[in-house]
Amino acid sequence: MPAESEHPRIRTFKPRRGRITERQARALEEHSPFLITTSNPLELPKIFGAKEVILEIGFGTGVTTAAMAAAQPDHGFLAIDVHTPGVGDLIARIHEEGLTNLYVIEGDAIELLEHQIAPASLSGIRSFFPDPWPKARHHKRRLVQPERIQLMASRVRTGGSWNIATDWEPYAEHIEEMMATQAQWVGGKIDRPSWRPVTHYESIGLSHDRVINDFQYQRTETPHTHI
Repeated sequence: MPAESEHPRIRTFKPRRGRITERQARALEEHSPFLITTSNPLELPKIFGAKEVILEIGFGTGVTTAAMAAAQPDHGFLAIDVHTPGVGDLIARIHEEGLTNLYVIEGDAIELLEHQIAPASLSGIRSFFPDPWPKARHHKRRLVQPERIQLMASRVRTGGSWNIATDWEPYAEHIEEMMATQAQWVGGKIDRPSWRPVTHYESIGLSHDRVINDFQYQRTETPHTHI
C-alpha cells in the first residue's frame, strides 16, 4: 500500500448530508450481506464467482443500477457511492427485487480502486453523470483527470470498457480532451446505449434542454503508468 501523502487527497465528490428514512435504515440493518464494509482487498471471485464484474461509480438512489443488474444477471455489479441514504435505498431495492449479482459499498471510489481492487480485475467501469465541477478552480476534482484515468486503466482488463455520460457540455469537451491523451483507452462519443436506463440527474438535464453525451472507451493493451 502506498505511503500516506503529506497533502490531503483531492476529493471528486461533495460530502452530502441527508435524512435516513425508516426504509433505508431498515435495509442497512437487515440486508447487510449486500453491503461490503471491509477495508481489505476484495476477492471478487469469492463475491461474484466466475461473473465478469462491472464497477459503477456514483449511483444516486440506485434505481438505474438495480435495473442494469436485473437486465444482466450474468454479470456481477459492484456499486459505490458516498451518500448513505442512497446506499440504503439501493440495499432495499436489492432485497425487494431479489437481486443476487449486485453488492454495494459506501465510500470513496478512488480509495476503493487504489487499495481494494486488484489490477485488471474489472471488465468495466460505469460513471454516469459525475459531478462536472463547473468552476475552473474545482476542475482538479473531476473524476476524469489524467491520474484517475490511469488508475481506471490499471484496474480494467484489456478489452474492458469505461462508459461515461454527462449533461454538461464543457465537461463533455473535457472528457474528450483528457481521454484523447491516454493510450490506454480508445473510443469516444457514442449513441445512448440501449441498456442504460435514464437516470435521475439525466432527467433533470433533459428538463433543462441539455444535450446528453455518452462516451465509451475500450481498454487497450498499452501498459498503464499508475503505481
